[in-house]
Amino acid sequence: MVTPIHTDGPAALLVQAEQYAESKSRKSTRMAVGLAMMAGLFIGLAFVFYLTVTTGSNAGWGLTRLMGGLAFSMGLILVVLGGAELFTSTVLSMLARANGKISTRSLLYTWARVYVGNLCGALLLVLIVMAAGLYQLDDGQWGLNALHVAQHKLHHSWLQAFSLGVLCNLLVCLAIWMTFTSQNPLTKAVMVILPVAMFVSTGFEHSVANMFMVPLGMSIATFAPDSFWQAVGSSPAAFNDVNLIQFISANLIPVTLGNIVGGAGLVGMGYWLIINPEREHKTAHISALTLPSAPYSERPIMTQETLTIKNNMQSAQCALKAQQFVADALEQLNRTKLQGAPVVDSQNQLVGFFSVQDVLVDLWWNDYQPDMDAKVEDLMRTEVQTVEADQSVIELAQYMSIDNQVLYPVSDAGIATRFTTQSALERAKTQTLSRPYIYPVMKDERLVGVITRADVIRALAPLYGNAMDILPADAKEGLVTA
Repeated sequence: MVTPIHTDGPAALLVQAEQYAESKSRKSTRMAVGLAMMAGLFIGLAFVFYLTVTTGSNAGWGLTRLMGGLAFSMGLILVVLGGAELFTSTVLSMLARANGKISTRSLLYTWARVYVGNLCGALLLVLIVMAAGLYQLDDGQWGLNALHVAQHKLHHSWLQAFSLGVLCNLLVCLAIWMTFTSQNPLTKAVMVILPVAMFVSTGFEHSVANMFMVPLGMSIATFAPDSFWQAVGSSPAAFNDVNLIQFISANLIPVTLGNIVGGAGLVGMGYWLIINPEREHKTAHISALTLPSAPYSERPIMTQETLTIKNNMQSAQCALKAQQFVADALEQLNRTKLQGAPVVDSQNQLVGFFSVQDVLVDLWWNDYQPDMDAKVEDLMRTEVQTVEADQSVIELAQYMSIDNQVLYPVSDAGIATRFTTQSALERAKTQTLSRPYIYPVMKDERLVGVITRADVIRALAPLYGNAMDILPADAKEGLVTA
């Protein structure tokens, strides 16, 4: 099984989280607000599910709330798998600010547009739910349950509401953090269930959920007909405290601030400060790839000496300097006909990798008006996958072209994670890989060259021609004799 070393452990999760955080600010406003509205809608639907499950339940306080929490987890599952933008997870974009990828203004704008989008989506669902008359379910008990939940949320002290918001988003962001460990949708869905079930069943406060729940209570108290109040044996006067001013001052403001502290502070910056204290020094995270050893029957008739990476790599002369201007680096890449190159510091130590992809992203972000003083170290990536000079080209080729999780969809315990009728060849052809095309080559912890996908193909090209040309003389004689 091919596994880059850096995909394991807290440091790897931080890398995933940083990429996740940076992606939040790169979406257009139209897309971000639209996806945020979807998230507000999804979380509102989860509360509809919660109310349906808990209304009329006689299972006892704890079990009833557990059932409601499990039902509510549907909301975050929809957000994660549907790619929606939820404010409580968007606060993790604080990592992008900590890394200097975005400005404080951009950070606040990213938060604000998602927050507004969530609010619009939640209010849209309130309108639909009221039009559908769901509050009349179970002879009005569904609506009465909604009123009591909304009323309860408005009677916390300010400190209590803030603290419940901290605890809530601590769990939500930990749930999101755990999804970085897997690319499997089913696994991601399962991972978020228990953290969400805990925060809901224990009564922690989620700002976006409240954007739906409290306005729903306000709407029922204002627009429900007399027949509803007669059925439930109550009156609108009993819920006069469920109003806009109380909602904003006693709930939405402290809960939102608590959500920011719990997600951006405890989870995001907590991990960042623990794992990555030296980021300002641009220290590269060099990850040597552990390549698989193919069974003997899968090996072509070639010598291991011929097919080592050191015999097929390009020299390290293509390496860029960290202090080099981006314009000069692009000219050097053009001369060497490469799409990217390793970056070294003044002591020729590998510190990063610079590619044309980084340039294209930077150009897009700056509206195609680049900073002419930008240097390679400003755009380069400090997470670098490397290979060793003595490793096999065949094993590298397999890593570059095959994802074993797609080809053999089973967990480490041998449990199938996905069922399909496709053959292994069909799965291999239709897989989507995100693997580098260029790898720095190391020997004794020194950069000695690079090897590209084109170099790998060039090394394996004789398989389509006369393989005898790359065999030693004694091996040729053995074949002829046989």
